[in-house]
Amino acid sequence: MDKPTDLRWRRSMKRSAAEVLREYGPFPGVDQVAGVTFDGQHVWFASGDRLNALDPASGKVVRAIDVAAHAGTAFDGQHLFQIAEDRIQKIDPNTGRVLATIPAPGGGGDSGLAWAEGSLWVGQNRGRKIHQIDPQTGAVLRTIDSNRIVTGVSWIDGELWHGTWEGDESDVRRIDPETGKVLEKLDMSPGTGVSGLESDGGDQFFCGGGNSGKVRAIRRPRRGSETPVDPTSK
Repeated sequence: MDKPTDLRWRRSMKRSAAEVLREYGPFPGVDQVAGVTFDGQHVWFASGDRLNALDPASGKVVRAIDVAAHAGTAFDGQHLFQIAEDRIQKIDPNTGRVLATIPAPGGGGDSGLAWAEGSLWVGQNRGRKIHQIDPQTGAVLRTIDSNRIVTGVSWIDGELWHGTWEGDESDVRRIDPETGKVLEKLDMSPGTGVSGLESDGGDQFFCGGGNSGKVRAIRRPRRGSETPVDPTSK
């Protein structure tokens, strides 16, 4: 059931159905897709015991790194960052070597991971929070509250987006980074979950598909293209 504050937020929220542009996978040996990131050429996705480099043009995994990869994944332009249980690993994508490790703020309850403005942004799943942390020390710099479980996290063009997944319902939403207010929501079809989330830097998001073993590309909507939600609807 929605909280009373949800109805107030919905009156100014844009809402539409997510437009799935392409599905990748399932992939051999991959039972679960967690975090995803994009390095400008490949979509990297976490699958428990390895990081996989997916060519989005061919749909094929072209490379894998054997490393603990349980949740969110991020790329800072040079290194990969990967949540592994209660820590975040900094990885050289060329060698696969773990260069450094910092504590994850959720102590094992962490989900999405993104890089923006020199910081890591970490989703805390059932804590319904997003933390900005120092990538060198893991120190929490600020915390943003969400009103849903947080899965993947992504920054694009100054916009903060995150995935949610509760039961059979999942969506990708843009929130106000100062207040946590939901500004825009893309509803996934029932039973289609979002684990990881990352923008391609343009008009697509890549979404981890959890236990479907898939990665999906969905359209990032142009501003003003969504239909405002009816505040009386569920």
